[in-house]
Amino acid sequence: MTTPIDLRSDTVTRPTAAMRQAIAEAEVGDDVLDGDPTVRRLEARVAELLGKSGALFFPTGTMANQAALWLQGEPGTEVFAHDDSHIVNWEMAGVAAIAGMQIRLVGGGPVLEPDALRAAFRPASRQAMRASVVCTENTHNGAGGTVSRLEKLRAIQATARDAGINVHLDGARLWNAHIATGTPLKDFAATASTVMVSFSKGLGAPVGACLAGDERPMRRAYEVRKRFGGGMRQSGILAAAALHGLEHHLPLLAADHARAKRFAEAVAKAPGVSVVPPDTNIVMIDLLEGQQASRVIEKARKAGVLVLAWNDTRLRCVFHLDVDDAEATTAAEVLAAAVVH
Repeated sequence: MTTPIDLRSDTVTRPTAAMRQAIAEAEVGDDVLDGDPTVRRLEARVAELLGKSGALFFPTGTMANQAALWLQGEPGTEVFAHDDSHIVNWEMAGVAAIAGMQIRLVGGGPVLEPDALRAAFRPASRQAMRASVVCTENTHNGAGGTVSRLEKLRAIQATARDAGINVHLDGARLWNAHIATGTPLKDFAATASTVMVSFSKGLGAPVGACLAGDERPMRRAYEVRKRFGGGMRQSGILAAAALHGLEHHLPLLAADHARAKRFAEAVAKAPGVSVVPPDTNIVMIDLLEGQQASRVIEKARKAGVLVLAWNDTRLRCVFHLDVDDAEATTAAEVLAAAVVH
Protein backbone atom coordinates (compact mmCIF):
# COMPACT_ATOMS: atom_id res chain seq x y z
CA MET A 1 0.00 0.00 0.00
CA THR A 2 1.23 3.48 -0.78
CA THR A 3 -0.85 5.04 2.00
CA PRO A 4 -1.20 3.05 5.23
CA ILE A 5 -4.51 2.61 7.02
CA ASP A 6 -3.84 4.68 10.12
CA LEU A 7 -5.74 3.57 13.23
CA ARG A 8 -3.38 5.09 15.79
CA SER A 9 -5.77 7.91 16.69
CA ASP A 10 -8.66 9.99 15.41
CA THR A 11 -6.23 12.93 15.54
CA VAL A 12 -4.49 11.77 12.36
CA THR A 13 -7.31 12.93 10.06
CA ARG A 14 -6.45 15.40 7.31
CA PRO A 15 -8.75 18.32 6.47
CA THR A 16 -11.18 17.46 3.69
CA ALA A 17 -11.32 19.59 0.55
CA ALA A 18 -14.46 21.28 1.86
CA MET A 19 -12.80 21.99 5.21
CA ARG A 20 -9.76 23.46 3.44
CA GLN A 21 -12.12 25.68 1.47
CA ALA A 22 -13.77 26.86 4.69
CA ILE A 23 -10.33 27.66 6.11
CA ALA A 24 -9.36 29.61 3.00
CA GLU A 25 -12.55 31.67 3.05
CA ALA A 26 -12.65 32.33 6.80
CA GLU A 27 -13.35 35.87 7.94
CA VAL A 28 -10.57 36.73 10.37
CA GLY A 29 -9.36 39.43 12.73
CA ASP A 30 -6.83 39.80 15.53
CA ASP A 31 -8.52 37.80 18.26
CA VAL A 32 -6.30 39.22 20.99
CA LEU A 33 -6.85 42.85 20.03
CA ASP A 34 -10.35 43.06 18.56
CA GLY A 35 -11.85 39.59 18.54
CA ASP A 36 -11.88 37.28 15.54
CA PRO A 37 -15.41 37.07 14.07
CA THR A 38 -15.18 33.39 13.10
CA VAL A 39 -13.87 32.48 16.55
CA ARG A 40 -16.78 34.37 18.12
CA ARG A 41 -19.22 32.35 15.99
CA LEU A 42 -17.60 29.09 17.03
CA GLU A 43 -17.65 30.00 20.72
CA ALA A 44 -21.31 31.04 20.53
CA ARG A 45 -22.22 27.80 18.76
CA VAL A 46 -20.42 25.63 21.32
CA ALA A 47 -21.99 27.50 24.23
CA GLU A 48 -25.40 26.98 22.65
CA LEU A 49 -24.84 23.26 22.00
CA LEU A 50 -23.62 22.67 25.55
CA GLY A 51 -26.12 24.95 27.24
CA LYS A 52 -23.43 27.01 28.93
CA SER A 53 -23.19 30.76 29.49
CA GLY A 54 -20.01 31.04 27.44
CA ALA A 55 -17.19 29.23 25.64
CA LEU A 56 -13.58 30.07 24.83
CA PHE A 57 -11.46 28.71 21.96
CA PHE A 58 -8.16 27.06 22.95
CA PRO A 59 -5.34 25.70 20.80
CA THR A 60 -5.45 22.31 22.58
CA GLY A 61 -7.71 20.25 24.79
CA THR A 62 -4.95 19.77 27.33
CA MET A 63 -4.59 23.53 27.76
CA ALA A 64 -8.36 23.87 28.14
CA ASN A 65 -8.46 21.08 30.73
CA GLN A 66 -5.66 22.66 32.72
CA ALA A 67 -7.32 26.08 32.53
CA ALA A 68 -10.54 24.58 33.88
CA LEU A 69 -8.77 22.97 36.81
CA TRP A 70 -6.97 26.24 37.51
CA LEU A 71 -10.30 28.08 37.45
CA GLN A 72 -12.23 25.65 39.59
CA GLY A 73 -9.52 24.44 41.93
CA GLU A 74 -7.31 25.91 44.60
CA PRO A 75 -3.55 25.42 45.14
CA GLY A 76 -2.82 22.95 47.90
CA THR A 77 -6.03 20.96 47.39
CA GLU A 78 -6.88 17.70 45.67
CA VAL A 79 -8.37 16.87 42.29
CA PHE A 80 -10.26 13.58 42.15
CA ALA A 81 -9.79 11.73 38.86
CA HIS A 82 -10.10 8.19 37.58
CA ASP A 83 -6.76 6.41 37.78
CA ASP A 84 -6.63 5.80 34.00
CA SER A 85 -7.94 9.20 32.92
CA HIS A 86 -6.35 11.52 30.39
CA ILE A 87 -5.41 14.20 32.91
CA VAL A 88 -3.58 11.57 34.95
CA ASN A 89 -1.67 9.85 32.13
CA TRP A 90 -1.24 12.31 29.28
CA GLU A 91 -1.11 15.89 30.57
CA MET A 92 2.46 15.95 31.90
CA ALA A 93 1.53 16.40 35.57
CA GLY A 94 0.10 19.80 34.69
CA VAL A 95 -2.29 19.77 37.64
CA ALA A 96 0.69 19.73 40.02
CA ALA A 97 3.16 21.76 37.96
CA ILE A 98 0.77 24.52 36.89
CA ALA A 99 -2.14 24.65 39.31
CA GLY A 100 -0.37 23.43 42.44
CA MET A 101 -2.90 20.71 43.16
CA GLN A 102 -2.53 17.01 43.86
CA ILE A 103 -4.43 14.34 41.94
CA ARG A 104 -6.19 11.76 44.08
CA LEU A 105 -6.50 8.60 42.00
CA VAL A 106 -9.86 6.84 42.09
CA GLY A 107 -10.10 3.23 40.88
CA GLY A 108 -12.90 0.73 41.20
CA GLY A 109 -13.91 0.33 37.55
CA PRO A 110 -13.04 1.21 33.95
CA VAL A 111 -14.53 4.71 34.45
CA LEU A 112 -15.17 6.94 37.45
CA GLU A 113 -17.93 5.48 39.64
CA PRO A 114 -20.01 7.47 42.17
CA ASP A 115 -19.47 4.94 44.98
CA ALA A 116 -15.71 4.81 44.38
CA LEU A 117 -15.56 8.61 44.41
CA ARG A 118 -17.48 8.76 47.67
CA ALA A 119 -15.18 6.19 49.24
CA ALA A 120 -12.13 8.26 48.25
CA PHE A 121 -13.22 11.31 50.24
CA ARG A 122 -11.03 12.02 53.26
CA PRO A 123 -12.69 12.51 56.64
CA ALA A 124 -12.78 16.17 57.59
CA SER A 125 -9.61 16.99 59.50
CA ARG A 126 -7.28 19.88 60.09
CA GLN A 127 -4.45 17.49 59.23
CA ALA A 128 -5.75 16.44 55.78
CA MET A 129 -5.94 18.42 52.57
CA ARG A 130 -9.27 19.46 51.13
CA ALA A 131 -10.54 18.52 47.69
CA SER A 132 -11.66 21.20 45.28
CA VAL A 133 -12.41 19.51 41.91
CA VAL A 134 -13.71 16.23 40.53
CA CYS A 135 -12.73 15.53 36.91
CA THR A 136 -14.90 13.21 34.83
CA GLU A 137 -14.12 12.04 31.28
CA ASN A 138 -16.56 11.21 28.46
CA THR A 139 -15.89 9.18 26.45
CA HIS A 140 -13.16 7.55 28.52
CA ASN A 141 -10.07 7.13 26.36
CA GLY A 142 -8.21 4.67 28.60
CA ALA A 143 -11.27 2.47 28.88
CA GLY A 144 -11.53 2.19 25.10
CA GLY A 145 -13.94 5.01 24.32
CA THR A 146 -16.42 3.88 26.98
CA VAL A 147 -19.41 6.18 27.47
CA SER A 148 -20.13 7.40 30.99
CA ARG A 149 -23.92 7.34 31.02
CA LEU A 150 -25.90 10.38 32.05
CA GLU A 151 -27.29 8.86 35.23
CA LYS A 152 -23.76 8.04 36.41
CA LEU A 153 -22.49 11.55 35.70
CA ARG A 154 -25.47 13.01 37.53
CA ALA A 155 -24.73 10.82 40.55
CA ILE A 156 -21.10 11.97 40.53
CA GLN A 157 -22.24 15.58 40.30
CA ALA A 158 -24.59 15.11 43.26
CA THR A 159 -21.85 13.43 45.29
CA ALA A 160 -19.45 16.28 44.55
CA ARG A 161 -22.07 18.94 45.26
CA ASP A 162 -22.86 17.42 48.65
CA ALA A 163 -19.16 17.64 49.50
CA GLY A 164 -18.82 21.22 48.22
CA ILE A 165 -16.56 20.17 45.33
CA ASN A 166 -16.64 21.53 41.77
CA VAL A 167 -16.87 19.28 38.68
CA HIS A 168 -15.03 19.54 35.36
CA LEU A 169 -15.87 17.28 32.40
CA ASP A 170 -13.06 16.33 30.03
CA GLY A 171 -15.28 15.91 26.98
CA ALA A 172 -12.61 15.55 24.31
CA ARG A 173 -14.85 12.91 22.69
CA LEU A 174 -18.18 14.08 24.10
CA TRP A 175 -19.42 14.25 20.51
CA ASN A 176 -19.01 10.47 20.32
CA ALA A 177 -20.92 9.94 23.57
CA HIS A 178 -23.75 12.08 22.21
CA ILE A 179 -23.97 10.20 18.91
CA ALA A 180 -23.66 6.76 20.54
CA THR A 181 -26.42 7.31 23.10
CA GLY A 182 -28.64 10.03 21.65
CA THR A 183 -28.23 11.93 24.92
CA PRO A 184 -28.35 15.68 24.24
CA LEU A 185 -25.01 17.43 24.60
CA LYS A 186 -26.64 19.90 26.98
CA ASP A 187 -27.62 17.11 29.35
CA PHE A 188 -24.08 15.74 29.50
CA ALA A 189 -22.66 19.25 29.94
CA ALA A 190 -25.12 20.08 32.74
CA THR A 191 -23.32 17.57 34.98
CA ALA A 192 -20.26 19.85 35.27
CA SER A 193 -19.53 23.54 35.75
CA THR A 194 -16.92 23.46 32.99
CA VAL A 195 -16.64 21.22 29.92
CA MET A 196 -13.84 20.79 27.39
CA VAL A 197 -14.67 19.61 23.87
CA SER A 198 -12.13 18.86 21.15
CA PHE A 199 -12.40 19.48 17.40
CA SER A 200 -9.21 17.68 16.34
CA LYS A 201 -10.45 14.15 17.05
CA GLY A 202 -13.68 12.79 15.61
CA LEU A 203 -14.68 16.05 13.93
CA GLY A 204 -11.57 16.04 11.76
CA ALA A 205 -10.31 19.59 12.37
CA PRO A 206 -6.52 20.08 12.35
CA VAL A 207 -6.36 21.76 15.77
CA GLY A 208 -8.42 23.26 18.56
CA ALA A 209 -10.75 22.81 21.52
CA CYS A 210 -13.25 24.87 23.46
CA LEU A 211 -13.78 25.31 27.17
CA ALA A 212 -17.41 26.03 27.97
CA GLY A 213 -18.81 26.76 31.37
CA ASP A 214 -21.14 28.42 33.75
CA GLU A 215 -20.89 32.14 34.29
CA ARG A 216 -18.74 32.08 37.42
CA PRO A 217 -15.75 30.02 36.16
CA MET A 218 -15.90 31.58 32.68
CA ARG A 219 -15.46 35.12 34.02
CA ARG A 220 -11.71 34.49 34.36
CA ALA A 221 -11.24 32.00 31.54
CA TYR A 222 -9.75 34.56 29.14
CA GLU A 223 -7.29 35.68 31.81
CA VAL A 224 -6.12 32.12 32.43
CA ARG A 225 -5.81 31.30 28.74
CA LYS A 226 -3.66 34.42 28.31
CA ARG A 227 -1.46 33.36 31.22
CA PHE A 228 -0.99 29.95 29.63
CA GLY A 229 0.06 31.52 26.33
CA GLY A 230 -3.13 30.51 24.53
CA GLY A 231 -4.04 33.85 22.99
CA MET A 232 -4.11 33.56 19.19
CA ARG A 233 -4.33 36.21 16.49
CA GLN A 234 -6.10 35.41 13.18
CA SER A 235 -7.38 32.18 14.70
CA GLY A 236 -10.52 32.25 12.58
CA ILE A 237 -8.70 30.02 10.08
CA LEU A 238 -8.66 27.36 12.82
CA ALA A 239 -12.15 28.10 14.08
CA ALA A 240 -13.52 27.79 10.55
CA ALA A 241 -12.28 24.20 10.41
CA ALA A 242 -13.91 23.46 13.75
CA LEU A 243 -17.21 24.99 12.63
CA HIS A 244 -17.10 22.95 9.44
CA GLY A 245 -16.52 19.80 11.47
CA LEU A 246 -19.47 20.60 13.74
CA GLU A 247 -21.77 21.30 10.82
CA HIS A 248 -20.76 18.44 8.51
CA HIS A 249 -18.85 15.72 10.36
CA LEU A 250 -20.72 15.29 13.64
CA PRO A 251 -23.36 12.92 12.17
CA LEU A 252 -20.59 10.85 10.52
CA LEU A 253 -19.41 9.63 13.93
CA ALA A 254 -22.14 6.98 13.82
CA ALA A 255 -20.34 5.38 10.85
CA ASP A 256 -17.06 5.39 12.82
CA HIS A 257 -18.81 3.57 15.65
CA ALA A 258 -20.31 0.99 13.29
CA ARG A 259 -16.93 0.31 11.66
CA ALA A 260 -15.30 -0.07 15.07
CA LYS A 261 -17.92 -2.63 16.09
CA ARG A 262 -17.52 -4.68 12.89
CA PHE A 263 -13.72 -4.50 13.19
CA ALA A 264 -13.85 -5.66 16.82
CA GLU A 265 -16.11 -8.57 15.98
CA ALA A 266 -13.83 -9.67 13.14
CA VAL A 267 -10.57 -9.44 15.12
CA ALA A 268 -12.15 -11.21 18.11
CA LYS A 269 -12.45 -14.38 16.00
CA ALA A 270 -8.65 -14.69 15.85
CA PRO A 271 -7.02 -16.92 18.47
CA GLY A 272 -4.79 -15.34 21.08
CA VAL A 273 -6.70 -12.10 21.58
CA SER A 274 -9.42 -10.68 23.78
CA VAL A 275 -11.21 -7.69 22.26
CA VAL A 276 -13.10 -5.15 24.37
CA PRO A 277 -16.50 -4.56 22.71
CA PRO A 278 -16.47 -0.86 21.77
CA ASP A 279 -19.05 1.71 22.85
CA THR A 280 -17.85 4.19 20.25
CA ASN A 281 -14.87 4.50 17.88
CA ILE A 282 -12.03 3.02 19.98
CA VAL A 283 -11.19 -0.69 20.04
CA MET A 284 -8.85 -2.16 22.65
CA ILE A 285 -7.23 -5.49 21.78
CA ASP A 286 -5.59 -7.51 24.58
CA LEU A 287 -2.89 -9.92 23.43
CA LEU A 288 -2.80 -13.31 25.12
CA GLU A 289 -0.36 -16.23 25.20
CA GLY A 290 2.72 -14.08 25.81
CA GLN A 291 2.41 -11.96 22.66
CA GLN A 292 4.07 -8.55 22.67
CA ALA A 293 2.39 -5.44 21.28
CA SER A 294 5.60 -4.24 19.61
CA ARG A 295 5.84 -7.41 17.52
CA VAL A 296 2.21 -7.28 16.39
CA ILE A 297 2.48 -3.57 15.58
CA GLU A 298 5.52 -4.15 13.38
CA LYS A 299 3.84 -6.99 11.50
CA ALA A 300 0.74 -4.85 10.94
CA ARG A 301 2.86 -1.91 9.81
CA LYS A 302 4.58 -4.02 7.18
CA ALA A 303 1.12 -5.03 5.93
CA GLY A 304 0.02 -1.39 5.70
CA VAL A 305 -1.91 -0.86 8.95
CA LEU A 306 -0.76 1.46 11.74
CA VAL A 307 -1.97 0.83 15.31
CA LEU A 308 -0.88 2.09 18.72
CA ALA A 309 0.48 0.17 21.71
CA TRP A 310 -1.50 1.10 24.81
CA ASN A 311 0.87 -1.04 26.89
CA ASP A 312 3.06 -4.10 26.33
CA THR A 313 0.10 -6.40 25.69
CA ARG A 314 -2.73 -4.08 24.61
CA LEU A 315 -3.33 -2.40 21.25
CA ARG A 316 -5.57 0.60 20.61
CA CYS A 317 -7.30 1.07 17.25
CA VAL A 318 -9.32 4.22 16.56
CA PHE A 319 -11.78 4.77 13.72
CA HIS A 320 -12.21 8.17 12.14
CA LEU A 321 -13.11 10.24 9.11
CA ASP A 322 -10.22 8.96 6.98
CA VAL A 323 -11.11 5.24 7.29
CA ASP A 324 -13.85 3.84 5.06
CA ASP A 325 -15.66 0.49 5.14
CA ALA A 326 -13.23 -1.30 2.85
CA GLU A 327 -10.22 -0.09 4.83
CA ALA A 328 -11.86 -1.18 8.10
CA THR A 329 -12.33 -4.66 6.66
CA THR A 330 -8.75 -4.80 5.41
CA ALA A 331 -7.43 -3.60 8.77
CA ALA A 332 -9.33 -6.35 10.58
CA GLU A 333 -7.85 -8.98 8.28
CA VAL A 334 -4.34 -7.61 8.79
CA LEU A 335 -4.65 -7.47 12.59
CA ALA A 336 -6.14 -10.95 12.79
CA ALA A 337 -3.23 -12.30 10.74
CA ALA A 338 -0.67 -10.37 12.77
CA VAL A 339 -1.78 -11.87 16.08
CA VAL A 340 -2.01 -15.42 14.72
CA HIS A 341 1.41 -15.80 13.06
